[in-house]
Amino acid sequence: MEQMNFSGKELLLWRTRQLSKGGSEAELDWLLDMGAGLDWSSLQKIYIDPLRSLRLKKSLKELAIIWREYLEKQIPLQYLIGKCNWRDFELEINSQAMIPRPETELLVDFALKRFKNEFAGRWVDLGTGSGALSVALARSFPDWEGHAVDCSKEALDLANRNLQRLAPGSNIFLHFGNWWEPVKPWWGSISLVLANPPYIPKCQIDQLEPEVRNHEPYLALCGGLDGLSSCRKVVSGAFQALEPEGWLLLEHHHDQSDQLLDLMDATGLKNVQFENDLNGIRRFALGCHP
Repeated sequence: MEQMNFSGKELLLWRTRQLSKGGSEAELDWLLDMGAGLDWSSLQKIYIDPLRSLRLKKSLKELAIIWREYLEKQIPLQYLIGKCNWRDFELEINSQAMIPRPETELLVDFALKRFKNEFAGRWVDLGTGSGALSVALARSFPDWEGHAVDCSKEALDLANRNLQRLAPGSNIFLHFGNWWEPVKPWWGSISLVLANPPYIPKCQIDQLEPEVRNHEPYLALCGGLDGLSSCRKVVSGAFQALEPEGWLLLEHHHDQSDQLLDLMDATGLKNVQFENDLNGIRRFALGCHP
């Protein structure tokens, strides 16, 4: 049986050996946190008192194997560990869905700002993937009815597990299909739509980091020749789908803001506006049904 109990000194020596092989301190410390249960504050205490004992959820040997696989195959640590932190919860994650990014959390904040006094409504998460947005919406709007859509059955299974664990008892329906098609029966009665569709232009896929390009789902990355193929489909159905004063909140590529705002205007949406991401870049297009 693998040893799980270690002294702080043993761990620090192990950490130094692993970093000599490559990678960054932040990445290795994330592995220790998410993979072994050693958070940053506990790690800092070890530096102060290297003789203190600790118990990890995985042995140092197991962690070293994961670290080597990460370095050699450039597989994201989130996939190797099978989980990631997002917003205020821990998601199960696998290679059937894109790893949710921190900036996408802002979509939920924009929704809360616009519906902070609403007690009931209906939301739709188009292209739910791991279910990150759906979990956040279910927890933020517990009395609302939710609909999560994805064209990957494997991603829907993953989203379902996350919803069952993180938002049990929520009134949420999962739909297999492409964008608006599965939720057409509810068109005209939807209060809120969130979408983070594929938006990377096809010619730029090869320029992505290897861990993204080679391991995250191509279907969740590529937005066609100009990157706007899926975004157009989402925007084109919004006017019919939304109820009066309903909102579409859409994430897009860093250079697509003007095009998407124009598309929203052309469909008849009002109060069309942009929002910035965490780096001050125009990353979100928002529009409201009149």
